[in-house]
Amino acid sequence: MNALLTAGTGVPAGTLAADEPASGHQTLTIVLFAAFVAITLGVTVWASRHNRTAADFYAGGRSFTGFQNGLAIGGDYMSAASFLGIAGLIALYGYDGFLYSIGFLVAWLVALLLVAELMRNTGKYTMADVLSFRMRQRPVRTAASISTVVVSIFYLLAQMVGAGTLVALLLGITSPGAKNLVIAGVGVLMVVYVVFGGMKGTTWVQIIKAVLLIVGAAVMTFWVLGKYGFNLSSLLGAARDNSGKPGFLEPGLNYGKESASAWTTLVSKLDFISLGLALVLGTAGLPHILIRFYTVPNAKAARRSVNWAIGLIGVFYLMTLVIGFGAAALLKQQDIVSRNAAGNTAAPQLAEALGGGPGTGLGAFMLAVIAAVAFATILAVVAGLTLASSSSLAHDLYANVIRRGRATDAEEVRVGRISAVVIGAVSIALAIPAQSLNVAFLVALAFAIAASANLPSILLSLFWRRFNTRGATWGIYGGLLSALVLLVFSPNVSGGAVNATTGKAASLFTDPSIDFHWFPLTNPGLVSIPLGFLFAVLGTLTSRERDDAKWAEMEVRSLTGAHAERAVGH
Repeated sequence: MNALLTAGTGVPAGTLAADEPASGHQTLTIVLFAAFVAITLGVTVWASRHNRTAADFYAGGRSFTGFQNGLAIGGDYMSAASFLGIAGLIALYGYDGFLYSIGFLVAWLVALLLVAELMRNTGKYTMADVLSFRMRQRPVRTAASISTVVVSIFYLLAQMVGAGTLVALLLGITSPGAKNLVIAGVGVLMVVYVVFGGMKGTTWVQIIKAVLLIVGAAVMTFWVLGKYGFNLSSLLGAARDNSGKPGFLEPGLNYGKESASAWTTLVSKLDFISLGLALVLGTAGLPHILIRFYTVPNAKAARRSVNWAIGLIGVFYLMTLVIGFGAAALLKQQDIVSRNAAGNTAAPQLAEALGGGPGTGLGAFMLAVIAAVAFATILAVVAGLTLASSSSLAHDLYANVIRRGRATDAEEVRVGRISAVVIGAVSIALAIPAQSLNVAFLVALAFAIAASANLPSILLSLFWRRFNTRGATWGIYGGLLSALVLLVFSPNVSGGAVNATTGKAASLFTDPSIDFHWFPLTNPGLVSIPLGFLFAVLGTLTSRERDDAKWAEMEVRSLTGAHAERAVGH
């Protein structure tokens, strides 16, 4: 299944042909980008005036309605991977690119049914509030904080790579140094949103972004369907014919490929299963999604926000199918790959084609608008991710581990802001060498790590009376290290694998002579997720610690929402 990695590699993101947008079109793009940034910065400044306590900074004062939080959840979940990465994969690989749409949507249902409301009722600000509720605070909070930061940074990489790709496409940037500056600029903006706006500012940015993304995707969807008489079968047929790939509408073009080697075929099929497992289970372990449920005043509002989020997310992922197949039908495969081998620019290119193509006024306008919407998507998601990780460092590591619960609200908020700056700097440094990877693929890695490190401890903490401190820490560290080690020693990093579409190197180390990989799968989920559960169970069974009274209290709180109602006053 090197094709999964292959889908996200090749020429540097944002490489352009020579006849890219003229200066007038670039001016329009810059104006739209600047308008969104100005509006959201204004919202952030307004929100900063209402950040007086830790509850304001971490949870927006728990003042958002179910509808508002539903929009914000959708804004947080519908990331650059959804809009850019999935559309690109469908445009290049047809049926097989559809896996990401299905995986992300089903993953949301798993998070809803298994953990969302229970965690909302039990916790206060972060994931670690739930994990440490009936265990020793310091070891569990330390482990949860480390895991939160690692998962958030991997997710951040995808968004920042998408930002670099977009801006390079629109402004005609081909210089690696200039693209690096774009990524740095996105990092600075996300830090500003979090440092000044906190959860309240970040939530409003996500609400604005969700509305823009749904409207932009809906316009493109109806426009594409209109070209084919609102007949989905005609659209799919045109996409198959224009792609030049006979198996475009059948499974096996990218995942689970049959080959002459039985071992290669087996690895390809196992990698497909591994990716699906990571996608479906990953969301329930993503900290930046889980903390969104702490922003509403009670459990009833949390349930209402989930209903709105499901509707928005479900409709959006249906629209990504039309956008992806529309790009395959209206664009040449080589045109997509020449601009970005990972396919990350397929959606903006489709918008340009719908408006009349390169060189036309409407085409330039559509390209600029959709790219600005995608840019808004990136900024909103990176702000949510940065807030989740900085909150965990401040609330869990600093306030409850280092200060042992004696930190004031002002101290926590100050440390949270400092943490946001540090996380932003680290993300910038790591995103620059990852620019050639497909954003959906990068998010899949984040999902695999979240499902391996966080999900076992979350589920066992909520549903297993016997679960204890050693089980939680072993589960988190065991799953996290398993996923990271397997990732480092996979074809993603070394081995000189080749992208079948572009003929370019498909690993971070492009030199084939540098090869230290021994794990054959590109997504570690199939192995690392079971290992996370195994370490959690072994840790629990080898420890005598047990607190049935605390378990009973946690069960009542998680099922009734009693604690959630009282948490409003915090």
